[in-house]
This record gives sequence, structure tokens and C-alpha cells, in this order.
Amino acid sequence: MKSSITLDIFNENGASLGKKRFYTTLDNRESINKWIKQYDDKAVTEMSYMCNPSPDFQHNSQLYISQKKGIEHFNFFKLFKNNLIVGAVYFSVRHCIKATWINDRDQFLAPNKKWEKDTEFQNDCLAFMLFHGQNRITCKEGVNHFIPFSEKDIDAQEAFESHFMQDFLQGKIKQDSKSTDSKSLFNDELESTFIPTKPLEFSDEAKEVLQAGKELFKHYHKQTRDSKDYNANAALYDIKAHFQGFNDKGKMNLPQKAQDEAYKERLSALNYALKNLAKKIEVKVYEYAFLLP
Repeated sequence: MKSSITLDIFNENGASLGKKRFYTTLDNRESINKWIKQYDDKAVTEMSYMCNPSPDFQHNSQLYISQKKGIEHFNFFKLFKNNLIVGAVYFSVRHCIKATWINDRDQFLAPNKKWEKDTEFQNDCLAFMLFHGQNRITCKEGVNHFIPFSEKDIDAQEAFESHFMQDFLQGKIKQDSKSTDSKSLFNDELESTFIPTKPLEFSDEAKEVLQAGKELFKHYHKQTRDSKDYNANAALYDIKAHFQGFNDKGKMNLPQKAQDEAYKERLSALNYALKNLAKKIEVKVYEYAFLLP
């Protein structure tokens, strides 16, 4: 029995789109959702939640991070300091490739071990998650731990409630000696592996994302500092909401609806940088076997 079948792909006009391989068996490979559970810890206080729906492309639109569990009947994964990098990897490998009718049912799998030593890949994923559109962290639902800049970096007029992300990127987060939960699937090696002990080094593509993100944050603080709605703790989602507004159904308007042209330029620059970073991460998705080629 063949383990895969390769077929030709054509569009509605009969033009060739290449070939597509379909796997008849995944050789008992675990899913990415089962893989990430080993990094969960029910005893810790989370900073946020990540929704991890069925591990295929058609459900990726339901994958996001927020401070509260959504009303959907999906699994939610706690994000905290020990597993933040792992959560970023999970988030990024699932979002870096656009979902299409061709890859719709492709399954995300437990990776090989090579990714664990690739700190540039891990840092790329963290930068990607921090500025992706599915980052729904908002200061309106609690403390925003996801500001990767200092107050001086973005000309904030007040001190942030949390400096966690800035400290995390600088390798200043203290490590716990042990988990207090005897049933935790963490061991000492896992706990220490993914909490940086020195400043994170980013690829050129990730640096572009961080710089574009900084310019967007700076623009928000410059434009709103004298407004009654100003909030120094604003997250990326809050900034988008401020400039884009919401329709009568409570859904955020598209960027084109924004009246501030400078905002749209900065958001466009951020999205362009994210696309370039996504292409870099995509290569590693296949190298580390999160997806089969």
C-alpha cells in the first residue's frame, strides 16, 4: 500500500497549478495538539490563553491568543514564562502559511527534535506571534504582558503595568527551581530550556517586524497622548481598534476604513515585514516536520 499519492492540480480554467501529495497514512505520527500538551502546566498562573483548535489549515482562523478563554468549544493552552516560546512556535508554524483549498485538510504534526536547538527559529516565531493579527491581547481585559518595548522606545507617557515581555526579550526573567505541581509534565530541563538567560538575538527579518511594530506603537502614543482615551498599556489589538473602529455588528473595521493615513502606512509596513518573516519560518516548518512536504 502506498503511503502517499501525488496528483496534478488545475484551476477552474484548466491551467496547471503543479502537483499535490496526499498522505494515506501519517505513520502513527502524533498531532501538533498532542505534542504541545507536554508543555502545559495546570498549576501556574497564566499570562494569556492560546486557542488550539483542530490541527489542520481549515481551522487556523480559530487559532488566536487572548487574555480570556473564548466562548468557543475549543481547547485552550495556558501561556506563561516557561512555555511562551513553545506557544509562539505552535502559533507561528500554523499561521505562517496561507490556508488554501489545496492545503485545506493538511495536518500539523509533532515535530522532530531539531527545532529545540534552533534559537533563531524560536525567536522568529516569538516576533511573528507578537505582531500577528491573531494576537488579540487587549488592555481592556486585564494586564497587558505583551509589550515588547520600553516606555522610552515608544514615547509612552505613563509607566506600563507590566514589563514582562521587555524583560523576557532581555533574558531577565527568573527561572523557577521546580514546578509546584507534582503532576506537571515539565521537567527541569524543559523549564530551563525555553526561558532565555541572555538577550534574544533576532534574524534580520524579525528585526524588521520589531522595528515596524515599534513605529506603529510610537504613532499611537504620539497621536493619542492628549486624548481622554489614551492608554499607555495599549496592545497591538487596541491600537488597531483605535484607528479602525468597529462596525454596527461589533466587528473591527478593515484598515482601509481608518482615517489616519500615517497609521495605514505603518500598518502596511508591519504586514509586509510579517510576510517576509512568514516565508522564513515556512522553510523550517517542513525541515522540522511540523508538516509533511
